Amino acid sequence: MRIDLNCDLGETVDGQPTADDAAMFPLITSANVACGFHAGDAATMQVSCERAVQHVVAVGAHVSYADRENFGRTDLEVDDGVLEAQIREQLEALAEAAEAAGTRVRYVKPHGALYNRIARDRDRADVVAAAVSGFDPALPLMGLPGSHVADAAAAAGLRFLREAFVDRNYLADGSLVPRSRPDALLAGGSVALRAVRIVTDGAVTAVDGTLLRLEVDSLCVHGDSPGAVEMARAVRRELDAAGVSVEARA
Repeated sequence: MRIDLNCDLGETVDGQPTADDAAMFPLITSANVACGFHAGDAATMQVSCERAVQHVVAVGAHVSYADRENFGRTDLEVDDGVLEAQIREQLEALAEAAEAAGTRVRYVKPHGALYNRIARDRDRADVVAAAVSGFDPALPLMGLPGSHVADAAAAAGLRFLREAFVDRNYLADGSLVPRSRPDALLAGGSVALRAVRIVTDGAVTAVDGTLLRLEVDSLCVHGDSPGAVEMARAVRRELDAAGVSVEARA
């Protein structure tokens, strides 16, 4: 058994970090690096890529709506051509930082509201897939398994990385519980056991008790979740104990 462990990093806002990036990088195998549109900037992209090289972590582009005011967590209606150009701009910026650090962008994971939108909206998913394919058709696209973005990636000829969240609750339809709800986030020791169950049993329990079947390539621990570093350490420890190899999949 093997699984990737990813985390959203480089998400500084007004110069203030939202996560303990230095502590998280040694614990993960893939970093979703903010590309400046919801958080981060050229300097944080550079530092993130350098840390990725230091800790042998795959660099992923965490592309977003242009929405720093709301941290990319508000769904926006953006013209298809504008959105495609914005995604390409973000990819180019991170690719430049990665090259300077001696690495490269290995995959793309949309952020926040855009991530959730393309899971349920095929037209918007096709725009994102087209943007990634137009930039580099060899780049995998990461998202929710069984969602519209998986189909859009396949149609665009992109490899699709199936992702599960160990620190977010699920609804019965396999989508994430909205962050506006008090039960959206998980914390504590149950997160690590949940990670092992997803990998070894291919299952997770939704908030209403529905058993969801998941086959995934990557697990996400959010860097800005309460106790994120401790959660990531616990996840690594429990996966190791269960004989699961933690390694990048892109």
